[in-house]
Amino acid sequence: MRLIIVSNRLPVNIVKTDDGYRYEKSSGGLVSGLGAYTEKRKQNSENDEIIWVGWPGTAVENEEQVSAEIYEKFNARCVFLTEDEMENFYEGFCNHTIWPLFHYFPSYASFNPQHWEQYISVNKRFCDTLKSFVRPGDVIWVHDYHLMLLPLMLRNYFPDISIGFFLHIPFPAYEVFRLLPSAWREEILLGLFGSDLIGFHTHDYRSYFLHSALRILGYANNMGEVVTEKQFSRIDEFPMGIDYEKFSSAVYNPEIIEEEKLLMENFKSVKLIISIDRQDYTKGILNRLLGFEYFLSKHPSWKEKISLVMIVVPSRIGVKNYQETKSKIDELTGRINGTYGSMTWAPVIYQYRSVTFSELIALYHGCDIALVTPLRDGMNLVAKEFIATRDHHRGVLILSEMAGAADELSESIIINPNNIEEIGDAIARALSMKTDDQAMRIRTMQERIREYDVFNWAEDFLTSLQRVKDKQQRLKTRMLPQAIKNEIAEQFRSAENRTLILDYDGTLIPFANRPEAAYPGPLLLQLLQRLSSLKNTEIIIVSGRDRYTLDHWFAHLPVHLAAEHGLLLKESHKKWKMLKPVRKHWKKKILPIMKMFTTKLPGSFIEEKDYSIVFHYRKSRAEVASFRVKELMDYLINFTANMDVQVVEGDKNLEVRNAGVDKGLAVMNFFSGKKKKSHFIMAIGDDKTDEDLFRALPAEAYSIKVGLQASYAKYNLLNTQAVFDLLSGLSLNERILNLQKS
Repeated sequence: MRLIIVSNRLPVNIVKTDDGYRYEKSSGGLVSGLGAYTEKRKQNSENDEIIWVGWPGTAVENEEQVSAEIYEKFNARCVFLTEDEMENFYEGFCNHTIWPLFHYFPSYASFNPQHWEQYISVNKRFCDTLKSFVRPGDVIWVHDYHLMLLPLMLRNYFPDISIGFFLHIPFPAYEVFRLLPSAWREEILLGLFGSDLIGFHTHDYRSYFLHSALRILGYANNMGEVVTEKQFSRIDEFPMGIDYEKFSSAVYNPEIIEEEKLLMENFKSVKLIISIDRQDYTKGILNRLLGFEYFLSKHPSWKEKISLVMIVVPSRIGVKNYQETKSKIDELTGRINGTYGSMTWAPVIYQYRSVTFSELIALYHGCDIALVTPLRDGMNLVAKEFIATRDHHRGVLILSEMAGAADELSESIIINPNNIEEIGDAIARALSMKTDDQAMRIRTMQERIREYDVFNWAEDFLTSLQRVKDKQQRLKTRMLPQAIKNEIAEQFRSAENRTLILDYDGTLIPFANRPEAAYPGPLLLQLLQRLSSLKNTEIIIVSGRDRYTLDHWFAHLPVHLAAEHGLLLKESHKKWKMLKPVRKHWKKKILPIMKMFTTKLPGSFIEEKDYSIVFHYRKSRAEVASFRVKELMDYLINFTANMDVQVVEGDKNLEVRNAGVDKGLAVMNFFSGKKKKSHFIMAIGDDKTDEDLFRALPAEAYSIKVGLQASYAKYNLLNTQAVFDLLSGLSLNERILNLQKS
């Protein structure tokens, strides 16, 4: 198997030298985590090939030479971008639109159409690169917010390939996501739905995504599975882990032990709090300093007994908001040290630089408290790395509830990072926590993150992706294959008698917002005319529609009609008759209930038929409808418990009708006393009411469900166009055959 990992950045940087270029491994949580996984996977399986696709970090003059060298040395494919493209794509749309918006800083977000166009263009560039070497059987794993349009672009070229997507930052609540221009947010969601599997760090991010998909695209989900027009996708949570063994074993490295010894000599009589973050306004560094300042003001006895070692790693130096954050950090650090410090003691030891791995482990292992308080964070691996190094089972983690890691590390002291007093009080609580309590919490968290490390995270995602593809394949085997289409055509041609049983809405015609808008067009009427004019061929249209509408549309055709799901029957050019005697006095009791709910659900309306009532909500807001319709359904089921009626859920509608009548009984009524020799039967329908029909058909009949849902039908067709094409093929083949005979 070939695994193709696609991310904005390659795990290699290009460094320009006097002699040409030098290549260095790049850093970062995604590269480090996936790099460890890919190395281990290569060691365990010689048959697997892993290719990384991304931008190599800078614009180069000799792209062909650099591309060849990087491919040879790192098995990576380069996507080259100019400085202008990176300015508009990365600094522009990614860092000035998506990053602040998805981290709940909408006031920092800009909505520049030029940046959006560049975002589309760069995603296409990645797609073009992949198209040049992807082959059947490859697994493509796309990462993060830079490439949210890429999955659908790939799907359009590779309909059957495995595509997974993982978002490493938060996905925001709908009210924040909707701040994007409507066309942009729709394209982003559709782009992501080109994936077979979409992964998030937490349940909340997954829920927010599904809610946005429902509100914006109208895509409902069933246990995290979403059926679109082309396929179904699974949306799930996979909290990213760390290379636990790397961090837990590093504390025994002699060099790191010496590093820690030198470090701790300066803090022999001082409790040490560490804070390590990339410079970013989302990390809550200012609130962290204010919380520490509040602690010092409330607990003066800790003067000269505690220090906050704060490492801020430079990031996006040219971005205005980041520079403003740094200036405020500098100012606040100076104020705290000036107010509370002395000639021999600095409350805050602030360093604006990167740290080596040895320094990092020494700080993790030697400190007493880790203060991790982002205002919003997709996961935050610093918290997990700190826990992994605590082999002595001492120390306390203070963790923001806004970090994805808070779901897994609930034994830490969880705080609201926006509450300064809460941060200060958490420091006091951590300092007073008993060692037994510390050990219990540390051990529990260690066990959890050891079990679900970065290797298990990646394997879990890829295994889930394979399960999705397996399920898609099972569904695909139910999709009407060409061989069966040919068989149907041959059986139809050779049969002495034929019957086609056809649902209307969602089968012969797509759904419309209002029932009256879904009328048959001239092409459909011509097709039904051709089919019903064939020798010994009967067409039965079995619909939930009322008899007056069906008469208006089809009375001029030689077809049979069944209205209100089979309660009312009409043979071609004859009068309507009732399948069984029923009453309709109950309608007066049901109508006021439905009318009450139309006021509660804007966009809903009532369709009253002779013997049934339908509550339609196709035009209503999907997430409000999901709640109100369930409420209405529960109300109606209880209210009608002693009535001879049934409550039936359809496609964006809820119908109350007489019990004991369904499409299966109606069609069998047409067949009664008409057993014919060499009889071809085919039934096509799309919703729950058609399941009764499929169950009632003889074993030799062809039954077809429109859509990807599970069904009693033998086969599936994707949509109404596929139905039209199938029926057109039958009429055309028969017409050609008759012409040949004549």
